Amino acid sequence: MTTSPDTAADRLQPRYAFLGPSGTFSEAALLAMPRSADAVLVPEPTVTAALDGVRAGEYQAALVPIENSVEGSVSATLDELGAGNPLVITDEIALPVRFALMARPGTDLAAVKSVATHPHAEAQCRGWLADRLPGVHAIPAASTAAAAAALLEDPAPYDAAIAQALAAQRYGLDILADNIADNDDASTRFVLVQRPGVLPQPSGADKTTLMLFMRADHSGALLEILTEFAVRGINLTRIESRPTKKVLGDYYFSIDLEGHVLDARVGEALMGLRRVCAHIRFLGSYPRHDCREPHLRPGVSDADYADAMEWLAQIRDGDTV
Repeated sequence: MTTSPDTAADRLQPRYAFLGPSGTFSEAALLAMPRSADAVLVPEPTVTAALDGVRAGEYQAALVPIENSVEGSVSATLDELGAGNPLVITDEIALPVRFALMARPGTDLAAVKSVATHPHAEAQCRGWLADRLPGVHAIPAASTAAAAAALLEDPAPYDAAIAQALAAQRYGLDILADNIADNDDASTRFVLVQRPGVLPQPSGADKTTLMLFMRADHSGALLEILTEFAVRGINLTRIESRPTKKVLGDYYFSIDLEGHVLDARVGEALMGLRRVCAHIRFLGSYPRHDCREPHLRPGVSDADYADAMEWLAQIRDGDTV
């Protein structure tokens, strides 16, 4: 794994982008994926820059955050995937959110009067800060890692930063307190995004991501979409509306569902949606990070669909069944 500027030799290795700078949760998540071991890992300043690098062929893939269990979906990622040249998700990983308070070597916790971090991180550590550092001044930063990196400036713009422990390692900082998040069970889901190509084969525990654009906003429009899933026993793990950015009140739906596009029930649902929606953006079928297999009710397995197709074929051939 290489995170330094690339050389001619590095060009022979896969290149993966992540939401930077170095020391972010995105980098920690990418390092946790086996595929990163023999790859060049490159930080990009924004989700847009990382995904545009994939579109341009500069990177084989990019790992970007898409959902946090406390703060909800990452709108920048959803909006970038919903626009521009198509990209697909081929893998995902969930990383527990563990925040650390870090400072320049020699800093005493009692001397910390100002702390910088990303607003989402500050929201998740607000209780700890109020209890352990009452009255501390919280300063918003572009990212948790950027807050940590700025401590190397002379003079430092603040006393400490809240970031992933990896950031302390990257920038030579001391950890004054670890695991300071108010919710011990918080986690962030990251997706690996590539240009369209060969889909991962079904694993039996898969997820499919879609963006569905309605023909027109009308009564029952969402029900029409949901019915295509419900009648086929497909469970949705996430659904939310996003603005199309065309006119006020014009929205599309971003959806994660259980199953793979090669599963009969999912493929048939997509055909049904094709008749209902103005446009569908398929964003990939990929293994679930938790390896949870769907619970299928009777009548919706691939075997059930194959039996129904055989029965229909017999009727069309004139057989009485």
